[in-house]
Amino acid sequence: MLVVGERGRVLLSLDAGLSWLEAEVPSHVTLTGVSLYDSTHAWAVGHDAVILRSRDGGRTWERVYAAPEDERPLLDVLFESPQHGFAVGAYGLFMETRDGGTSWQARDIGAGDQHLNQISAASSQRLYIAAEGGSVYRSDDGGQNWQPLNVPYAGSFFGTLPLDALRVYAYGLRGHLFYSDDAGASWRPVETHSPSLLTNGIPFDSHGDGAGHGAGDGAGHGVLFTGMDGLLLAGNDTGGGVKAIQRADRLGIAGALNAGGGALVVYGEFGIDRLSPEQLESFR
Repeated sequence: MLVVGERGRVLLSLDAGLSWLEAEVPSHVTLTGVSLYDSTHAWAVGHDAVILRSRDGGRTWERVYAAPEDERPLLDVLFESPQHGFAVGAYGLFMETRDGGTSWQARDIGAGDQHLNQISAASSQRLYIAAEGGSVYRSDDGGQNWQPLNVPYAGSFFGTLPLDALRVYAYGLRGHLFYSDDAGASWRPVETHSPSLLTNGIPFDSHGDGAGHGAGDGAGHGVLFTGMDGLLLAGNDTGGGVKAIQRADRLGIAGALNAGGGALVVYGEFGIDRLSPEQLESFR
């Protein structure tokens, strides 16, 4: 597991979140996204358009790109192979590498000056970008061409959660959550009963047995969304309803990671917490 954050901090866990090590990082700017391709290759991005690369699974890092004079932070990074990857950020910043991050080329994908908040993959060919102003973009050719999707919300989206070639969630401001089963051609809202900004989404089954017990109605495996105000939302992966629990301290949750066996690692304003299946019992 890798998590990144303020002051260039990178933390690494080799035991599913039970303990953490601080990595050696040649930068002190805020880091906003990380992509761990396998046990060796990792990249992180952040303010000053900094891009860091690790070739030892996140233990040590080198800076391969930075452009502080542009005043356009990078917000997320995704690699679909050890050589080919993308970084996205503020004011339409979209960058691509085909040599493992040694060199990067900026491209215009037709998003104007919208902030590109997150990039995710349904497959090596089908990618999504969540952006501000109610915008979600999809590529069906590995990131070479992008088309805007018609999502019925004008506020910013902070992420998408693709589940397969057709099923995908989009989430963002004020608890807005949408589900599509046709790769974003149409969407339906999922009621969250919360005004909190949603920050992250992952496939997750609190039973840890793959049986597909979700909090919402209908069959399917689980999904989990994190948010500000200490919000956790659990549901199924077929667009059903979600069930909420909230941290007592209401501190914002930036994201979550599967820890195996039904356990969950959450990270945010409070640092890092590992939640056992017993602590997640209210999801069942």
